Amino acid sequence: MSTEEKPLPFIYQFMAGAMAGISEVLIMYPLDVVKTRMQLQVGIGAQAEYKGVIDCFSKMIKREGFGSLYRGIVPPILMEAPKRATKFAANDEWGKFYRKQFGTEKMTQSLSILTGATAGATESLVVVPFELIKIRLQDKNSKYKNARDVLKNTIKGEGIVSLYNGLEATMWRQSIWNAGYFGVIFQVKSLLPKPTNQSEKTRNDLISGFVGGTVGTMLNTPFDVIKSRIQSTPRIPGTPPKYNWALPSLVKVFSEGSFRAMYKGFVPKVLRLGPGGGIMLVVYNTTMNFFRGIYYKKEKPARKNEN
Repeated sequence: MSTEEKPLPFIYQFMAGAMAGISEVLIMYPLDVVKTRMQLQVGIGAQAEYKGVIDCFSKMIKREGFGSLYRGIVPPILMEAPKRATKFAANDEWGKFYRKQFGTEKMTQSLSILTGATAGATESLVVVPFELIKIRLQDKNSKYKNARDVLKNTIKGEGIVSLYNGLEATMWRQSIWNAGYFGVIFQVKSLLPKPTNQSEKTRNDLISGFVGGTVGTMLNTPFDVIKSRIQSTPRIPGTPPKYNWALPSLVKVFSEGSFRAMYKGFVPKVLRLGPGGGIMLVVYNTTMNFFRGIYYKKEKPARKNEN
């Protein structure tokens, strides 16, 4: 087994995933804000306030200032370390588990998809409260001052369990995205020329991560739309929420605006998670290789028996 393939303890996977996630969010966050704004508007076409990505960027900066593009960034920064760390570490650990269960040493296409989906479900348990706070801050009509204000008022008005509103939709979203992301990465890497140096490895990571992020986004956007709507609306005791469970909410969104409504915010989302997927994979693999260089020290050659 080559040095690049040798496994590392969970803590190293966790740290590498954290660094990958924070790098991605610092670079790509404004597109996430634009995506949420476009997902939360009800009208489509001429009735929509934001006509596209550029129009949304322009109106936000003009009306709310440049800082609005980074509104709600604190929860993602706090979330990215455990979120991305859980994503990559869970993917590695579930991969080990499935390979052992199926009696194979190497990952296959189907195992990559299964492992990614399971890792996504695991990741959901970590991200839901952070996502809820972020969505409520990014909303144009947000009444909250900061993340702490969202947390305090949500718990006070809806109870602490409400922090997990949208868990089911988030599991759908994360499982589908991760299955597409890691499954496509496996396939694309198998089609690319085998790298012979670090530069070529980085190139393959960027290409496969970009394609994986793009495909994952194409697959999971409808569930991201309904997750945003479920989490943006406070729960009022005695009043049934407009959006609740994932599949019925999908039907409702479709009935309100056709298939197009289910892909609101797709352009900024794919512009973020396509390149972002490449950035994450490069940072993760580079960091893991750095850790391997520390963890697996070269063994000194055994001394020959002088007798």
